[in-house]
Amino acid sequence: MKKNFLLFLLVVAWSAAKAQTQKTGVLVVGNGNAAAAAAIQSAVSGAKTTILLQAGGFDISPIDNELSSGIQATFLQKIRDAKGIKDSTQVVPFDKQLANEVLIKWTDSLKNLTVIKTVLWAKAEGFANGWIVKLSNGATLRAKVLINPADEKLNAFLKINQKRASATPLEYDNTIYRTSIAGGMGENNSLATVFSMYDLLLPNVENFVALSHAQSMLLGQAAGATAAYAAFFDLKTSLSNLKKIQGELINYKLNLMPFADIKPTDTNWKAIQFVGLTGVLKAEITPKASLFNPEKHVSTQEIKQPLKDYFYKAQIWFDDYKSEQMTIGSAISLICYIGQKDEETIKKQVAKNWKTSYQFKTDFDLTSPISRRAFAVILQGYAPPFNVYIDKTGKIFR
Repeated sequence: MKKNFLLFLLVVAWSAAKAQTQKTGVLVVGNGNAAAAAAIQSAVSGAKTTILLQAGGFDISPIDNELSSGIQATFLQKIRDAKGIKDSTQVVPFDKQLANEVLIKWTDSLKNLTVIKTVLWAKAEGFANGWIVKLSNGATLRAKVLINPADEKLNAFLKINQKRASATPLEYDNTIYRTSIAGGMGENNSLATVFSMYDLLLPNVENFVALSHAQSMLLGQAAGATAAYAAFFDLKTSLSNLKKIQGELINYKLNLMPFADIKPTDTNWKAIQFVGLTGVLKAEITPKASLFNPEKHVSTQEIKQPLKDYFYKAQIWFDDYKSEQMTIGSAISLICYIGQKDEETIKKQVAKNWKTSYQFKTDFDLTSPISRRAFAVILQGYAPPFNVYIDKTGKIFR
């Protein structure tokens, strides 16, 4: 009888310990801007996510001078809605309490997200396939991927040397822009900046997303998608698929290219982002921002070399085309040639979509000059250079 009772106690103790160990795909430690955005994006990207606030709620700072998009833009709109402000141009005074209430309501509504409040981490360590974090309440979290945007003590405890990576100015001589996962972060009084996915990954530390900008929702969202990819597909972060992560972030309306004159609400924003990442159509870079100039006409010279870099067949087409200006008809001809599509069929499809799904304002006339907007949409639709492989420096690899 006594032996059975002792066995029963051991089973109960083992069950209680097991119940205190919680598994999660992504663990975010922090309660600031970047932590909140990282947790939200990770959850909506399909990864089981936990955010450890270590406080009673979020601690949001005023939004810096950034080109708002994605989760940050949605957050600001939720603040406007809560205040009943309909004018999108009206400046909204910062309200920390309201910001916390909005985020608590938002995060509580996400089925893949668990929010742990007023609990501290006590110990942490890495293991072969992730991280173990012991909490002050006796519970243990086992996470596939860890994001730590603010807690320097945690990094020191884990012996992680995380250096701050800065946003990179958008410069077409430096092909790193093609690896961007967040655009428009304010840096040196300019919004013409990009941030490479590879600056989120530490070379000797797997399954850790190095988020050193604790107050940037833009970078937090990028970190969330990067972590979620590894957790969802059960991969190491060193195997992160840049193109898949970029596509995920664009689907969630985050600017990867900092085009100040094309808002995420624009019907053609997604196609322009994808083509913009390739550099086939380059922005006009000013001291404070970068402009896509969507209605400007496309010259043959500006797209000739970029398309030849991406597509071998473009060389043959341009050898026969002598005009300095691209028309709607010549653009369709070029795109069909490099994309191996039937030209007559594509002409009919483009004509049908011109004012409907594309929502272009001009008339469909094959002899008219083609705008950068229209060229980007048709190129992305029928011969996307974005699908061509690039290396970690952004150089085209064929």
